[in-house]
Amino acid sequence: MKKYLSLLAVPSLALALGACGSDDEKPTNDTATNDAGETAEDTKIVVGASNGLHELILKEAEPILEEEGIDLEIKPYQDYIMPNQDLESGDLDANYFQHIPYLELEIAEKGYDFVNAGGIHIEPIGIYSQKYKSLDELPDGATIIISNSVSDQGRILQLLEAQGLITLKEDIDKTAATIDDIVDNPKKLVIDASSAPELLVTYYEEGEGDAVVINSNFAIDAGINPLEDSIAIEGSESPYVNVIAVRSEDKDSEAIARLVEVLRSEPIQEFILEEWGGAVVPVSE
Repeated sequence: MKKYLSLLAVPSLALALGACGSDDEKPTNDTATNDAGETAEDTKIVVGASNGLHELILKEAEPILEEEGIDLEIKPYQDYIMPNQDLESGDLDANYFQHIPYLELEIAEKGYDFVNAGGIHIEPIGIYSQKYKSLDELPDGATIIISNSVSDQGRILQLLEAQGLITLKEDIDKTAATIDDIVDNPKKLVIDASSAPELLVTYYEEGEGDAVVINSNFAIDAGINPLEDSIAIEGSESPYVNVIAVRSEDKDSEAIARLVEVLRSEPIQEFILEEWGGAVVPVSE
């Protein structure tokens, strides 16, 4: 029997109106402005998003924002590098593709002056296997293929620990854990961390290794149902919330605040749950 951890949606927050935009995108028509000099209506914001899941969620919010005079332009990306580079350069007003630990790692390594404007959803990671129907069936010495992304590995190792497969050191930041932090591995599992995250679906489909750990956004894009096809899946208590990121100078932007509020609203939360059948979990904080 597959082992599923509970996925819980969280109630939505109250909504508040607002608007703004980057200097070169403010409308040319005469409109009222607030104390910060932001245009009170017909504001345009450009948001970068991973094509697929993040893009679809933003498209669902687009007509709601349009009714309030906020023109949302969505710029899709197929990689995890350019959205932050384009945010820093000013080509984007915000981006929506990364979870909190990845954002923090990017800030630490590349010096981006970004802030988290608000969490929207969690994409639980799952463990998949073409050979076994449960983690209990994994033999001693089984190979588990995981992402080579440093920002993913702590998360994956925490999932393996939660499932009783390994034990990590107690006195560490587990979000930054590495394979070297494993202190107990009773099944002597071989954890292969040499693969790019976008290749993990292919390895699973081709039956590579004994199990493969895949983030839900890649699984969903490949037509894999995380709830039905995984043999274990992360729960909603995960700290790996996908967020709207902005430059620090825009942290008080009314339009960005409104974007976050709409993405956390009940209609969008219901859309997320219905569209992905609980495999993507909305949050409100």
